[in-house]
Amino acid sequence: MNTLRTLRSLSAVLLVLAVAATTALADGVMIPRPIPGILPAPEPFTIRYHRVDVTIENQAATTEIDQVFVNNNDHDIEGTYIFPIPETASITEFAMWMNGEKVTGELLGAEEARRIYADIVRQMKDPGLLEYAGRDMYRARVYPIPAKGEIRVEMSYQELLELDAGLVTYRYPLDTERFSAEPLEDVSITVKIESAVPVKSLMSPSHEIDSVVSGLTASCGYEDADVLPDRDFYLYYTVAETDLGLNLVTHKAARDDGYFMLLLSPGLLEDPGKVIAKDIVFVFDRSGSMSGRKIKQAKAALRFALTNLNEEDRFNVITFATQGHSFADELVPATSDNILDVIPFVEGIEAGGSTDIDSALEEALDLPDSDRPKMIVFLTDGLPTTGVTDVTTILDNVEGRNGTDARIFVFGVGYDVNTTLLDRLSLDNRGTVDYVKAGEDIEQKVTSFYSKIAKPILSDIAIDFGDVRVYDTYPITLPDVFNGTQTIVFGRYEGSGETDVRLTGHVGDRREELVYGTSFPGRESGHDFIPPLWASRKIAYLTTEMRLHGEDPELKDEVVRLATEFGIVTPYTSYLIREDLPEGQMTSVDGERVRVITNVGEAIASPHYVIFGGSGEAEVKKEGNDDSWGSIKAAYGAPVSQDAVALSSRLSLDRGKAITEGAESGLVRRIGTRVFFYHTAHKGWVDSEYTEDMDVSEVEYLGEEYFSLLDRSPEIGKYLSLGERVVFLFGGKAYRVSPSQG
Repeated sequence: MNTLRTLRSLSAVLLVLAVAATTALADGVMIPRPIPGILPAPEPFTIRYHRVDVTIENQAATTEIDQVFVNNNDHDIEGTYIFPIPETASITEFAMWMNGEKVTGELLGAEEARRIYADIVRQMKDPGLLEYAGRDMYRARVYPIPAKGEIRVEMSYQELLELDAGLVTYRYPLDTERFSAEPLEDVSITVKIESAVPVKSLMSPSHEIDSVVSGLTASCGYEDADVLPDRDFYLYYTVAETDLGLNLVTHKAARDDGYFMLLLSPGLLEDPGKVIAKDIVFVFDRSGSMSGRKIKQAKAALRFALTNLNEEDRFNVITFATQGHSFADELVPATSDNILDVIPFVEGIEAGGSTDIDSALEEALDLPDSDRPKMIVFLTDGLPTTGVTDVTTILDNVEGRNGTDARIFVFGVGYDVNTTLLDRLSLDNRGTVDYVKAGEDIEQKVTSFYSKIAKPILSDIAIDFGDVRVYDTYPITLPDVFNGTQTIVFGRYEGSGETDVRLTGHVGDRREELVYGTSFPGRESGHDFIPPLWASRKIAYLTTEMRLHGEDPELKDEVVRLATEFGIVTPYTSYLIREDLPEGQMTSVDGERVRVITNVGEAIASPHYVIFGGSGEAEVKKEGNDDSWGSIKAAYGAPVSQDAVALSSRLSLDRGKAITEGAESGLVRRIGTRVFFYHTAHKGWVDSEYTEDMDVSEVEYLGEEYFSLLDRSPEIGKYLSLGERVVFLFGGKAYRVSPSQG
């Protein structure tokens, strides 16, 4: 939200833009009632806090809400509390007291609710509520709300969640941005799940959550402070009787190829016999730059990993600087005696010397050929400075030596690391890469990672989708499955129908095949978060390829196309604002000559920068922070720098994350699978699928046809909520909403 605040401060033009960008998908909201002749335009309420507790028992969900609204006005006023009811939900409790008396509310059907929404929109000249059109409403009138005072609302509702092919979906409408005058002091959602069938995985495509999955129970939480929530909270969890759960979620428009998300997870297995014994080598940099706090944290992380090995595992520890030093000449069993023996070896590690990465990896890759999963955990804080120092040669050597197909998991510590080398080591060898930035705790990062890969379940995975053709799947190479973790695969599909999905992989020395009956539908309007997530994964893959192998015009064009279609910010579509420059004028941005343009289609086709013309102060305003796409473009030419680490970290996150972020500039809005760009010539939002040669039906803002169109098609409320200037496509037609002439 920092970007939005930045835009608000730029100028009056940008203030209009930012206000137009605030859409209400909200939970409960309090609407202030004007006082004629005294307070014709009351200040909106502030939401001090918003807390949600959810309990799900075998798909029966109870949602308890606790909100506090603050009256910012100098007068006592009346408020109307409205809550758009989720489909299939029923209110079980509503508690609000005024002057010692309980306030009661009423449940209104969708038709009457739509009329009330329209009345409020006419009165307040604010279309945000139209997002609710077509849904039932719970309404309560509250008076008096004391000047500068508060009102607390507690309510709960119940709903039966749908189980579809082992997948359960929960949604809570959380967007309060339109109706809170200030950011919320705190917002939190906690979810507890009890199930008669084992829970396998728990994920949110909308918010960062901390989750715990344990057999028949699971829980998760989200919290933040000083925020204006801008998206609904979605939670998905999978259940299955089998050890390994596979669940398919799809989205498909009628005429287009579909999108899918495949969730693969074993949950948390209680039977240790289901966990595969592994061979693992820890390779730790002990060069001079690791001295002090770094080496202490690295040793603590190593102790944790060693003491949490499985009894059937085999291991070794190699430390390296100018020369390597190993605990044993070969892999040793993880017996209690061997663990006791290795701890003094770890305690005796001291930092000093230069960095011979090639020799250390050569020794680590000398692994016996067996059916066990093989892993190398490699941690370094520097560049190769002795022995073989050429990055390409080191990578070629690793490729030639890794005959046993060991996975290499890499940790780069600090900013003096060659990100190209470390990224390629992990990606070429089916591992992961993470960076411990300056000031971060090495021990915490490494121990958290090791906890996830400690217990492999299935390795060398392949998926056959049967009679349905799938393509553009990400990740391209499937990772191994570990106890308590999940793998998410995104892709496209053609056609539709029932099919058997066959999952094959190694369980120890056995090749296993698991068959799951599933269906790819010919039409599925739900789960509209899947297409932008798929696009984000593909963009991350293409950008990584260019980062590691050089920029390619075809790949760059594809990144720009995807970024345009799905409203995703990339190094090639960074959004800038330039004030007081006429159309066509050339200017300089970051040393590059760029041209001011207002045509959205032309702007997006322009690589690197998009300039939107306007009026006001003559200054380039660049959005983003140190970790944003816009500020790390320079890292493409420099593998060793703080920017390079930021870029590598961002790409690593985008290749695997389950959340797709909105555009960072406030000039792009995503509504479902549709993308809108703010168009300075129109002074409003334009559907990305709109072209100038289309016939357009003109609709006057808040006019008779405006509400008639809403009555006929309540689903367009989400487009109308963008403001008084918007061009959108619906039902094969283009509509332009223009300001009222009255």
